[in-house]
Amino acid sequence: MKSSTIIFAAVAGVMATGPAAALDPVTALLGSETITALLEQAEHDEMSPLGMFMAADWVVKAVMLSLLLASVLVWVIFLAKLMILRWERGVMRRRYRALDKAGSLNAARNIFARKKGVVSQMVQAALRERTATGAQPELKSGIKERAGSEIARIEAGAARRMGFGAGVLANVGSVAPFVGLFGTVWGIMNSFISISKSNTTNLAIVAPGIAEALLATAIGLVAAIPAVIFYNILARGMGGYKVMLADAGALVERTLSRDLDLATKKDAAFDEVKVDQPVFRLGSVSAPAAE
Repeated sequence: MKSSTIIFAAVAGVMATGPAAALDPVTALLGSETITALLEQAEHDEMSPLGMFMAADWVVKAVMLSLLLASVLVWVIFLAKLMILRWERGVMRRRYRALDKAGSLNAARNIFARKKGVVSQMVQAALRERTATGAQPELKSGIKERAGSEIARIEAGAARRMGFGAGVLANVGSVAPFVGLFGTVWGIMNSFISISKSNTTNLAIVAPGIAEALLATAIGLVAAIPAVIFYNILARGMGGYKVMLADAGALVERTLSRDLDLATKKDAAFDEVKVDQPVFRLGSVSAPAAE
């Protein structure tokens, strides 16, 4: 009920669009009576998180809201990337086993014809390059190199797509504490200004301003600590994903190389059979000599 994220989201909506428009989603979650009670309590209790937020300067409020938004964004990106990463690794593992079991690109053609995924793209690239080059033996030497280049580009593209969004976690983890510190410095500055205007150093007057300033630093740490942890988790997961990409690309290249070598061996065996066969011409067989 007293979650600071929900409370500050409600307050942000109140400040931006007015109570009636902004509190609709929060009211549906907590109820209008609960929201009213929390706001009334904040007016009387300046040392509560909501009370400190409402009493803070507009700059400190903007800092707090931006940090809360960054914290929500960190959690959303982490959960989404974690599910996508697990799904892609499972799909790649199944495609790898299917290709390894097929043993050749011709056998895998029908298996990967309608399937999507990185391994399917690699198989289709190898088949496309082999078909475009043709069956001439003198043209087969560059197939492996060209197919390997295209497979490497597919690997790089898949790794880049998987890493999309992880930079946000790194930025939040490194910047959020300093943004919170900026809010703290600004709030303490305002506290000293209020001290100079009131000509008193009474703790009851100074404490609320300092407390609301320190709250900005606390929210910055709440946003930064999970961001750093989540980034490290995703970095390890993406490292394993890149290894799986390299293994899948190596399997496709080995399968292509095996197919080309077997095709060359079959062509050589066929040519050898044609050379070794006796050539019979008309009139070349003479009748046996009479005894």
